[in-house]
Amino acid sequence: MRVRTALVGTTALLLSAALAGPAVAAGPGAGGHVATRRAVEAAVAAGVPGVTVTAKDIRGTWSATAGVGDVVTGAPRSAADRYRVGSVTKTFVATVLLQLEAEGRLTLDDTVDTWLPGLLRGHGHDGRRITVRQLLNHTSGVYNYTSDADFVRAHFLRDGFFRHRYDTLTPRDLVETAMRHEPDFAPGTSWKYSNTNYVVAGMVIEKVTGRSYATEIERRVIRPLRLTATSLPGTRVTVPRPSSRAYSKLAPTSTGPTYDVTELNPSIASAAGEMISDSADLDRFYSALLSGKLLPSRQLKEMKTTVRVDGSPDTGYGLGLMDTRLSCGVHVWGHDGGIHGSATSAMTTADGRHSLALNFNGDWVGGTGAVTEKEFCGG
Repeated sequence: MRVRTALVGTTALLLSAALAGPAVAAGPGAGGHVATRRAVEAAVAAGVPGVTVTAKDIRGTWSATAGVGDVVTGAPRSAADRYRVGSVTKTFVATVLLQLEAEGRLTLDDTVDTWLPGLLRGHGHDGRRITVRQLLNHTSGVYNYTSDADFVRAHFLRDGFFRHRYDTLTPRDLVETAMRHEPDFAPGTSWKYSNTNYVVAGMVIEKVTGRSYATEIERRVIRPLRLTATSLPGTRVTVPRPSSRAYSKLAPTSTGPTYDVTELNPSIASAAGEMISDSADLDRFYSALLSGKLLPSRQLKEMKTTVRVDGSPDTGYGLGLMDTRLSCGVHVWGHDGGIHGSATSAMTTADGRHSLALNFNGDWVGGTGAVTEKEFCGG
């Protein structure tokens, strides 16, 4: 079972198999990724409009696409597609906070109130009892703002989405939504995924540095690694080219029409999931992270110290980083991400030498785990 890391959950639905197109592969490693290619084709046959995937290992870089990037024109997806990566953003945010810890500018045991006094208050929330570590590994108990019923109606269901898709929301707006509810549990006593944790983490970065989390990710990660397709769009509603269209049902069920949701104001996600990237950049980032190029060994060890995820015995959650044990026993590290019209997964081996990143441009067709399994475990 894969951990649900989308901004909001969606129900699987099969599209017409007529949308499926042949997978196109390129790169020096093409001969060694037959099982992965078949899994990509199977995803499209099962209803995903289109898939783009890039793997990097000791043999080189391999990419494949399948299906379509535009259901109206039939234009294919591209290996160079940029797409919204959703909660993959969280690993970047956690990396910056761990760099700040390495510099002695904060500690993981600082409370939220140390930096943002009074922010987490209401219905039992208390920022004086919640630490930075608990934000990053989702043991804070802070309510997930994307679970709020009014928020879901306004931003994830059809009528609300088309009314509010261009609205700008501030991080405080998102936190205030969460504070209308009771915590899920007392800090440190359990685990539950909450996007609010990373909205607050982004606010901590700004308080510590005097610069936005987006600026810090840009200067500390994106520029040093030359991630030329990666950006934090803020309130920009479009996705840079090359890119495909993104599709959603905008409904809590698996029936009904499909809508183009490519344009939206990503302030709805903030530090929990606003980022845009491509598969090659995500491979480069996770490979650099796991091979120790972004964090000192102590901080990387902290990041890889996981807690148990209820209901998912094969997954542990660290600090913005998941450890997943695949069926063949291989462990991969990375993160999944979902946002309107987009499902992303980026994983790498513990030594950073074998990486995979992929994206579905539909958000209702299930997870990306089958592709990951085939890449790292074979046929």
